[in-house]
Parts: sequence; structure tokens; C-alpha cells
Amino acid sequence: MNLSLKQRGRRRLALAGSIVSIAALALAGCASGGTGGGDAAEGGEDLTITFIPKQLNNPYTDVVLGGGEEGASAAGFASSQVVGPLDASASSQVSFINAETQAGTNVIVIAANDPDAVCPALEEARSGGAKIVAFDSDTNPDCRDVFVSQVVAKDVALIQLELISEQIGGEGEIAILSATANATNQNEWIAFMEEELASNPDYADIELVTKVYGDDDDTKSFQEAQGLMQAYPDLKGIISPTTVGIAATARYLSTSEYKGQVALTGLGLPNEMRPFVKDGTVTEFALWDPAQLGYVSAFAGQALADGTITGAEGDTFEAGDLGEREVGADGIVIVGPPTVFNADNIDDYDF
Repeated sequence: MNLSLKQRGRRRLALAGSIVSIAALALAGCASGGTGGGDAAEGGEDLTITFIPKQLNNPYTDVVLGGGEEGASAAGFASSQVVGPLDASASSQVSFINAETQAGTNVIVIAANDPDAVCPALEEARSGGAKIVAFDSDTNPDCRDVFVSQVVAKDVALIQLELISEQIGGEGEIAILSATANATNQNEWIAFMEEELASNPDYADIELVTKVYGDDDDTKSFQEAQGLMQAYPDLKGIISPTTVGIAATARYLSTSEYKGQVALTGLGLPNEMRPFVKDGTVTEFALWDPAQLGYVSAFAGQALADGTITGAEGDTFEAGDLGEREVGADGIVIVGPPTVFNADNIDDYDF
């Protein structure tokens, strides 16, 4: 995986196509009452891994899962698959977890739509011998072995505040357009933002007037953006810490009277945000490398399954071409720092 950013981007695009096929096959398997998987194994060559994202058919998730599939292959899993719901509701992942438990899957990698709703099913899976890796959006820590986090959560919150402050001149009303109200990662970032707004004198003239939720649905996010403009005519900026939300909001702003008047930043995919950066709707936004999140998660699962790590603080494991990773406090593994994208560098990225 020692490839340039552009090279890795091209690889991910190819993988994204295979993920669609894998997901479709997995869904068909669920409909017939089984998901494949394999017998529990100690040696490594027979290990199976299944990824359960918050929802399928999400462009960001496709990139994460592409990295996961690449990592699973590099780590030596005998088989890997993707299953998951088409909506991001709290309990929508439970039936998929139960199916993996019945199939004897060795490693389940999950991005939780709700930190607690999935716990009983995950506990049953662990009782059956499965190792649980949470990624992207954490479960209750009692229900998993490790959580692979994109970046340090507070850093994600602070970079978005810095960007919006710069873009609105350090003063005025802002709003947050998030994903779902129960998403662990979104709520953690928002909590850090609120804490920073209340305590940092640099943000004393910025007022967070509301938080709304697009449920990571393009149409609902677009409508929520429209609603913000109508409800808050003095709004100067929007932070959308979700790739679906920021793209939908940018699309609305780009053809509205608010283009160039209301700033927009948050977390987005370069390929989705490129036209809005080039037409001046968006100045800067941020994100980490989503493929690396899936890639490291696969290696964490392999290390748990073969006993290299237990999830204890200080454990270390090799994550293929990305090198050694260490388990930190509360079983959290950090992938890497966020990157800021703007007109000067967005063409350097292809995902």
C-alpha cells in the first residue's frame, strides 16, 4: 500500500465497484437466512471477517469498505464480506449481527448507528467467540474489543470550528447539519464543538443557533439546509460533519441566492465536493483518508483473532503497509490526522 495518493485513489475506485457486488450478494444471502462465514479458526488461514457499515449505498462508506476489503486480503483472511442495512436507524444492524453469529464469523467490524442498540447482539457474538472491531462510529465500549477511530475526535471538531471561523470572519450565527441524532461520532464531535465555543475567547462572537439532522439521507439533508435558511435569515455559516450532509447542503447553496453569502464547511469527499470548491460555493473542508480506516480495522481484527492483541492499552500490531498501530486508552486505535481540502489541493485527491 505504498502508493501515492492519486494511485491509491484509483485503486479505491476499482474496489468500490467490487464492494457493490459483494454487498448485493450479502443482502441476497441475508434474505435467504444465511450469510456465509466460516468455522472459528486459530491458525489464521481460515479466518473470516464481515464488515457492517451504518448503511449501504453511502459514497463515504464505499471508500471505507474498499480499504477494508484490501486490508482483509492483505491480512490473510480466508473470506470477507459486507452486509448491512439500507437505512441508518438505531436497530437496523441487529439482524445482520445475529446472522454473523449464527454463521460463526470470526471477526465482525461494525460502525454503530446507535452505541447501545447493537450491544446485546454483539455480546452474543462475543460469547460465540467472535472478535468485535468498532470503526467509524463506536459502540458502547463494553460491547467491542477495540474501536478504530479516524482521528482524535477533538481534532476533528476543532478543525471544523477553525475553518468556519475563518470563513465568517470570526463572528455571526452558525448552525450544524449532522447525520443521525444517535450517531456516536457525530455527537462526540458536536459536544467538543459546543465546549470549545463556550470556552475559547477566539469564538466569543460566534453563536451556534441550532443543530439539525439529515439522517445521512441526501433528500432530507437538502431539505434541512433549505429550512435553515428560512428559519435563520442572519445565518453566516453551516458546519456539516457528514459527507452526505455537506454534499447536499453544497448542492442547495450552489444554486441559491445564498451562494457566497453563507459559508459551508465540514467533512466531505474530495470527488463529491470538487465542483462546489471550483464554483466558489465551498472554500475549505476536511476529512481523513477513509480507505485507511477500513484497512487498519481489518488488521486490528486479524490481530485480535490470532491473539496478538487483546484490546488492552499499550497493545501493538502491524497494519500492513501503514505500519505499527498502538491501542490507546479505552481500546481506541487512531488512524491518522485530518486533511484540509481547498482549491489549491483538491485535484491531488481521487476518492
